[in-house]
Amino acid sequence: MTQPYVKEHIENGISTIEFFHPAHNSLPGDVLAKLAKTITEAGTNDAVKVIILKSGGDRTFCAGASFKELINIEDEATGKTFFMGFANVINAMRKCSKFIIGRVQGKTVGGGVGLASSVDYCMATKYASIKLSELNIGIGPFVVGPAVERKLGLSGMSQIAIDANTFYEPQWAKEKGLFASVFESTEALDKAVQQFAEHLCTYNPEAMKEMKKVFWRGTEDWDELLPERAEISGRLVLSEFTKETLKRFK
Repeated sequence: MTQPYVKEHIENGISTIEFFHPAHNSLPGDVLAKLAKTITEAGTNDAVKVIILKSGGDRTFCAGASFKELINIEDEATGKTFFMGFANVINAMRKCSKFIIGRVQGKTVGGGVGLASSVDYCMATKYASIKLSELNIGIGPFVVGPAVERKLGLSGMSQIAIDANTFYEPQWAKEKGLFASVFESTEALDKAVQQFAEHLCTYNPEAMKEMKKVFWRGTEDWDELLPERAEISGRLVLSEFTKETLKRFK
């Protein structure tokens, strides 16, 4: 079985950061920590002008939180630490001075929707349906919620957060502003992402840096907000309802 990884390849000013987990690209704490670190370092690397964020595999971009780790949470501190993994990745993308292009090749669930919402420009395939499934297991999309709301608006975010059983089609996500473009195949997606990244590399890096500050204006409190949300999730994951629900995944 292929081992989980986070790897980066830098070429011609483009940093391609790829994560993978054999369980449908779910994200355990160690992968989240390495992903946040890699994004932060790429943001401060003078050799990097643009970042592409992608995952390995074909039809699943990210299945969200690692159920194996969720099931083993036994106290609020551990729960908060786990959910802080997502908070740290989102904040790393928010603070990164480089534009981040998201390449979403397949289904995206929970925390994966948070990642897709936190990139600066996102492209997807027709297979990239999205779902916020947290309510199904007794918690909610508290940590990723601010990022999702920023892209989809409160109405769109609340719709998919409440309707936690439904996968929403990529065209719906495009209409709401999450995806800029939707392609027929992964091959077409990869070609478009690469071409777009190469084109961005021809722009003034200082202009892009200042534009990113403008785009993320109003999120300065996320260093405090997201840990607060992680604490809520860490508490709720210990509720009897959530414990009983998670047993089904053992």
